[in-house]
Amino acid sequence: MNFLQLLKIEFMKVRRSKIVPLIFVAPLLVVVSGIANLSSYFTPEYTNAWPAMFIQSALVYAYYLLPFSMIVVCVMISGREAQNNGILKMLALPIGSYSLSMAKFCVLMFYLFMETVVFLVAFIIAGFIATNSMGINGTLPVLYLLKWCAGLFLTMLPCLATMWAIMVLFEKPLLYVGLNLLLVIPGVLVANTPLWIVYPYCYSGYLVSCSLHNFTVEASDVSFSLIPFLPCAVLIFVLLLTLAVIRFGKKEMR
Repeated sequence: MNFLQLLKIEFMKVRRSKIVPLIFVAPLLVVVSGIANLSSYFTPEYTNAWPAMFIQSALVYAYYLLPFSMIVVCVMISGREAQNNGILKMLALPIGSYSLSMAKFCVLMFYLFMETVVFLVAFIIAGFIATNSMGINGTLPVLYLLKWCAGLFLTMLPCLATMWAIMVLFEKPLLYVGLNLLLVIPGVLVANTPLWIVYPYCYSGYLVSCSLHNFTVEASDVSFSLIPFLPCAVLIFVLLLTLAVIRFGKKEMR
């Protein structure tokens, strides 16, 4: 069985799960509430409505709702294998555990991508409604939105690898869910310290925070610099994903 066939099987396993409706909840909630709260302050002369609405919507989403929803997705994917000892049956097949772990992580990345797309589409629809209702004439900044949504997706990958590694290492659901939730909560605090660079749970939020600071302060020296962020993020992603791949199935085989 090649990797593509294994990936197809993994998608078939979660096809009837409630993951797809789940990934709509957080984006719709944060976009509708964020734009509704902010649009009341708009005037027809306002020129930066789209960036303001995006930052308002993405700030809480990046720090909390996106990580929280990914934790739930991880739990649902892991729970599918826990039913009827499904993971033991899969490990007994002539399939490498490394390939199986990577296939599951690819499914996770797919749902992260899908939730980012849902966020983008929901934001555009809600943004059009808000700007039209307030009489604001402005061009949809497509490249701006694509850039920042791609940034949300990419900066979330090290966090996703960390979540998956914790899921693999801990046997009790209460432990790995609780630990992931505990690591998400202080993200906004860590983002305001020099330690943010080694704390993947705050990467996406820090990205939006930098955008907010640059938007509100004209002469800002705060920016999301790729150096040293990129080497550190790549290292964390590779190390945690490698750990998850190596340790996958070990606790179940004990």
